[in-house]
Amino acid sequence: MSTLPAVSRAWHLVARPHGWPKTEDFALRETPLDAPAEGRILVKNLHFSVDPYMRGRMNDVKSYTPPFQLDQPMDGGAVGVVVASNAEGFAEGDHVLHGLGWRDYADVPAKHAKKVDPDVAPLSTYLGVLGMTGLTAYSGLLEVASFKEGDAVFVSGAAGAVGSQVGQIARLKGASRVIGSAGSDDKVKLLVEEYGFDAAFNYKNGSVAEQLKAAAPDGIDVYFDNVGGDHLEAAISRLNVHGRITVCGLISQYNATEPPAAPRNLAMLIGKRLRMQGMLVMDHQDMAPQFIQETAGWIASGELKYRETFVEGIENGVDAFLGVLRGDNTGKMIVNPVK
Repeated sequence: MSTLPAVSRAWHLVARPHGWPKTEDFALRETPLDAPAEGRILVKNLHFSVDPYMRGRMNDVKSYTPPFQLDQPMDGGAVGVVVASNAEGFAEGDHVLHGLGWRDYADVPAKHAKKVDPDVAPLSTYLGVLGMTGLTAYSGLLEVASFKEGDAVFVSGAAGAVGSQVGQIARLKGASRVIGSAGSDDKVKLLVEEYGFDAAFNYKNGSVAEQLKAAAPDGIDVYFDNVGGDHLEAAISRLNVHGRITVCGLISQYNATEPPAAPRNLAMLIGKRLRMQGMLVMDHQDMAPQFIQETAGWIASGELKYRETFVEGIENGVDAFLGVLRGDNTGKMIVNPVK
């Protein structure tokens, strides 16, 4: 055990952000490490995830996931290699997926770890395209939005980890038209040229409503919402009768200190008989085997493409998270804590 590190470096939340988080709301601190107790494993984290939903956990409010505690290590999805085990079924060298990210070494209850195989897919994909992110896209489109062949689909935040997968799954499942919005011209080009979207636009280049109308002259049947605000308002206006909305995220509002102005057209839900439903991926774990089988096949065949944005070094973890909120990432944002 002498080769094991004596400490782990972990990011702590030290102040609850008001509006946009600031670097001083966080602190990178050392916490002592011991050999794992019975039923536990010590994992060297190779990748951990930073995600928009984590912004909500920084507020002291009751939600579907408990808030981060002040002056305690934050957590989130991570993959790593077991460096010490005191748990049956886990050995040094095993690769595992677990929930104690935001640190370089994690003392993990074995019952909360799942073995993953780096020979099947790169380890980072278990946090993204083959992980919670991918299952969110898959279940949110196919189950929550009741997607069917021939539907026209609009995805906001379409160059992000979830959105890019939603659009491609819709295309692979026979959508009549797939439209995406993103925050840069380069991302728009990526959506059309690499991911196979039929149309895409930069929401910073003008009115979302006008750009969506031009991209979807015949309307849309499904809106997958990662943004909220003016995107949701524009989608409601373009949805056809019996259209469906999956509300996955509202990133435009996560740092807002005032109520959003939009959507102002919710009355349209009545006349168009629209269905609008929020989703949490934890409700759709039953779809995981089907999702993994189908998605792994698409990736192997090259039909589904994905991007990852890597940030090196645990000391840059908060910068990576803030980058997600700004839209700096293309695809999944991942921190590699150990350089």
